[in-house]
Amino acid sequence: MMKGQAAAGITLPPLPDDLRRQEAHAPVAEGEPVIAILARERQALDRANARQGRSVQFYDDLASRFGPRR
Repeated sequence: MMKGQAAAGITLPPLPDDLRRQEAHAPVAEGEPVIAILARERQALDRANARQGRSVQFYDDLASRFGPRR
């Protein structure tokens, strides 16, 4: 057990693997229409934004369970 865990008396759950993943840019093929590349890039951005939302939710859930009590 780590020193901080012992002092706090809690063990945090592991961060879901999905939330550690980086989103790659859409591949670009020579001669491909720019609109098709842009559409794939926007899909990648949507996935990245959704992952960020899950990260925030994960943190908010932890904070509500382990945060300071008033």
